[in-house]
Amino acid sequence: MSPKKIFITGASGCIGQYISELLIQETDYELYLLVRNPDKLKINYQARSGVNILVGDLQEIEKFSDLLPTMNQAILTAAAWGGELETTTVNITKTLKLLSLLSLENCEQVIYFSTASILDRDHNLLSEAGEIGTEYIRTKYECFTRLPEVAIAPRITSVFPTLVFGGGSDNKPLSHLSGGLSEVVKYIDIIRHLKADGSFHFIHGQDIAQVVLYLIQHPGEYAGQKLVLGNQCLTADEAVEQACHYLGKKVSWRIPLSLGLANVIINVFRIQMAAWDRFCLQYRHFNYHNPVNPARLGMKAYYPTLDDIFRTSGVSKN
Repeated sequence: MSPKKIFITGASGCIGQYISELLIQETDYELYLLVRNPDKLKINYQARSGVNILVGDLQEIEKFSDLLPTMNQAILTAAAWGGELETTTVNITKTLKLLSLLSLENCEQVIYFSTASILDRDHNLLSEAGEIGTEYIRTKYECFTRLPEVAIAPRITSVFPTLVFGGGSDNKPLSHLSGGLSEVVKYIDIIRHLKADGSFHFIHGQDIAQVVLYLIQHPGEYAGQKLVLGNQCLTADEAVEQACHYLGKKVSWRIPLSLGLANVIINVFRIQMAAWDRFCLQYRHFNYHNPVNPARLGMKAYYPTLDDIFRTSGVSKN
């Protein structure tokens, strides 16, 4: 039997490189990596045969209209982050076009990457995300609502990453959050004296790749479901305490950063906030039931704690 053929978009991005590298190392699947610039691929894609680099992007997905119907699975990680035209084209129009080009005869599963920002705590769609979200969030919201339009829809497993860390010391592209860890270190002596009401989940790109590997090896097990990707929920105060512990900082007195105080600071310093930013300030608790991570699937979790995140991001202990 010939190896499965897997099409991966966004292969040169942070999550895409973790996924591609793991599939190269752990499988014999024939991989088709869609990248705009092959020079951005830092993984060893020549480690074995069967890895095909396709130069292009979703905006010209029709170039692959003969190839896509032959795919057995597809992993869609590519996204546009800003610009009304680009986010609409990439995140909605061309994503749906790609899905329409997959063959029901050959394609057994699609893993579609969305964002946890469009879901509420019960995994239902969060209306505010579609109304006042950023261009990225609004287009991800709309695309998800339109997935039933494509014939392959019953075979789509939708994954919703929470806060994503990754890159840095392992030569992968830095995620936006990992790129901001240096600012946390810079201001830790202020942050450690603040107490905030909020909670969140996070997950590392390597652990996302582990989950994707499981899904690829068990096609159909989660078809039609929403999988929120993240470790167990952390409160904002727990996160500060863990960061301080890693950096060797003591936590003694703390000032409660209430919503009222936050609004005063915003007004006094004339901080510009978009409607989505204000909503997040009010919503505060971005937590979800039963988040999916490698440990839940019986696999090794590489970076389940903030200590792990700081360490792998190259943040030095004091």
